[in-house]
Amino acid sequence: MIAVPYLTALTTYFSYGLLFVFGQIRDLFRKIPGCCRSTNLQGYAPICFGNEDFYTRRLYLRIQDCFERPISSAPDAWFDVVERYSNDNNKTLKRTTKITKCLNLGSYNYLGFAASDEYCTPRVIESLKKFSPSNCSARADGGTTTLHNELEKSIANFIRKPAAIVFGMGYVTNSAILPVLIGKGGLIISDSLNHNSIVNGARGSGATIRVFLHNTPSHLEEVLREQIVEGQPRTHRPWKKIIVIVEGIYSMEGELCKLPEIIAISKKYKAYTYLDEAHSIGAVGKTGRGVCELLGVDPADVDILMGTFTKSFGSCGGYIAGSQELIQYLKYTCPAHLYATSISPPAAEQIISAIKVILGEDGSTRGAKKLAQIRENSNFFRSELQKMGFEVLGDHDSPVMPIMLYNPAKIPAFSRGCLEQNVAVVTVAFPATPLLLARARICISASHSKEDLIKGLEVISQVGDLVGIKYFPAEPNKPQLDEKTVKLD
Repeated sequence: MIAVPYLTALTTYFSYGLLFVFGQIRDLFRKIPGCCRSTNLQGYAPICFGNEDFYTRRLYLRIQDCFERPISSAPDAWFDVVERYSNDNNKTLKRTTKITKCLNLGSYNYLGFAASDEYCTPRVIESLKKFSPSNCSARADGGTTTLHNELEKSIANFIRKPAAIVFGMGYVTNSAILPVLIGKGGLIISDSLNHNSIVNGARGSGATIRVFLHNTPSHLEEVLREQIVEGQPRTHRPWKKIIVIVEGIYSMEGELCKLPEIIAISKKYKAYTYLDEAHSIGAVGKTGRGVCELLGVDPADVDILMGTFTKSFGSCGGYIAGSQELIQYLKYTCPAHLYATSISPPAAEQIISAIKVILGEDGSTRGAKKLAQIRENSNFFRSELQKMGFEVLGDHDSPVMPIMLYNPAKIPAFSRGCLEQNVAVVTVAFPATPLLLARARICISASHSKEDLIKGLEVISQVGDLVGIKYFPAEPNKPQLDEKTVKLD
């Protein structure tokens, strides 16, 4: 849990309170006849009530230039950001023809495959010529090509599971799969900070949902024991099945899941384990096989492995890996497989080629070098940020490192300050995070050079001093020994 300093919490609440009061005053003026022109059709109820979009109108629009910045190049270590301007106090933003080359510290391009690659790109182009940009059909109809079958075999082999099934969208992989796996009479026990796709999938399943404190195995066991004793609501019958859902790397915290302890507890109480490896597969572990490899967990001990191709593989879509029986069942029942358009053939080829590079099947050692580079870059950047006095969340080896901002005024100040010095960062605030816990989320890539990282650190340090987000004392600079100095015992 994040311990927010008392003064920081007080000033943050005050800032939001100020915005809320002024927003309410402005809304009062909107209700005065003739003061504001209504956009509602006569006779129709408002499609969006004022209280429903209050946050968007009175808070988000003030700083919307910090979000959804359009780019005009591949999301490599450096990319081109399209400049925008507003003539109505940020209510609307208009694009210009000007672009700014910026250091990319926001994309999920962990291994650098999102840019042109000497092995992947030619094969993707060939697949586009042989197949098409889209199959224009669901997998169950005419949307399965030889590439889809090869991809599923490749994923199963890479994950070290008997079988796998792939989907065209990562978000849907969670939200569409969970309602198929469990329903009424079942129990989902979910980490309190699981991704929105898991939350929506769990809600749509009809199962009873309970949460446990973020990454706290002891509380998970407490919840499991309590729910097993009580049974289903009203009837108190035994649960039909129990699924414990966690993430490998939590995308807003950068923390590694305490997987060994969670699996041990799940086995003890005969609960299934569902692991979302969206941000960990390909990015951590000696050979890129995710948190199972990193933490020494046998993939056979995890009942359902989920992951996406949008991060480490430079493509799109997601997968579920598990037993042959499970995957066959999903192919017969999952709406994302039966009704949604299948993953694009060039996107499938990109994933297959990326996996071959990671495993060294392309005949080179580039994959091993990328994995070593992402670890080195991540740990270097994290340690330097901490030395500067920033409050950085997350664990060693994680390429995701949130820098805590807290105050709403510091969100645009930090984002705009970095962009002015050609560094593009992603800032995240409510409702994606709790109200008090706004942050800048840094994502490191294997494609970043040491010079890139130093440039980013210098800019972040300067802006951090200006904005006032160095909540801890910086470490004093250690004097460097001259090369000619002899160190005596």
